[in-house]
Amino acid sequence: MDHIDRALLEQLQQDATQSYAALGRAVGLSAGAAHERVRKLRESGVIRRTTVDVDPAALGRGVLAYVMVDSTAWMGDSARHFAALPELVEAHVIAGSASVLVKVRTATTERLQDVLRRIYAIDGVSGTQATVVLETFFERPVSPGEGEG
Repeated sequence: MDHIDRALLEQLQQDATQSYAALGRAVGLSAGAAHERVRKLRESGVIRRTTVDVDPAALGRGVLAYVMVDSTAWMGDSARHFAALPELVEAHVIAGSASVLVKVRTATTERLQDVLRRIYAIDGVSGTQATVVLETFFERPVSPGEGEG
């Protein structure tokens, strides 16, 4: 991946609906060359998907919480149980005092409490510690710029 691919990724992260002509102009390529580069970035898995960034509050899911999940067993094989809970938007096996970290979006704290009950019902889960977000300063995508170091 070179600087042009990184510039294309940056452009796409700002607005994935732009035409290949506009992308090409922004990075100094023809529309055809921009299209071919984007196709290769998709095929190689660098671009995993194209999506729309929707405001969760506008859809009635304004409560955001991060939940640390404690367990009595290895949780690495439990992905399908976590994925079955639609309020979970991310789930990660982690190292540290907890086994799994999940990001939850619900409409109310009462719904969050229900989600916590359902997480607790997953085999091997021994407890949860939820942190409710009061305000988000910012969220940003992974920068396609050069790696650190």
